[in-house]
Amino acid sequence: MKEIHEVYVQTHFSAAHCLEGYPGDCARLHGHNWIIEVYVRCERLNEIGIGVDFREIKDSVREVLQGLDHFNLNELPAFRSVNPTSENIARFLYKELGRILNREGVRVSKVKVSETPGAGAFYWEEAD
Repeated sequence: MKEIHEVYVQTHFSAAHCLEGYPGDCARLHGHNWIIEVYVRCERLNEIGIGVDFREIKDSVREVLQGLDHFNLNELPAFRSVNPTSENIARFLYKELGRILNREGVRVSKVKVSETPGAGAFYWEEAD
């Protein structure tokens, strides 16, 4: 049986957004302190028992979030053609972080984005 370790980091960023076409208050510009969790699967551990260094994940997340923190998400290129919902933000982060972190034996497995502590969305991809 193949052993898999999954590690994660949690952080946050602040940004505004509005949901075009939404039938309620969220259609107006408003802000959130978004809570982000990034999960990374590791197929093996190094000689000291680490699959991927938390610092590497945190640095990568910080790099990507710099482009979102304290912005109106609707004005960013990534969200000009899609609403910046929790679901779409999770997909964006998954793909951007995958470009940075993915390599043999290490892969971003899922991303969770929460608008509030009790409501959020996960995004991951599965092979067909």
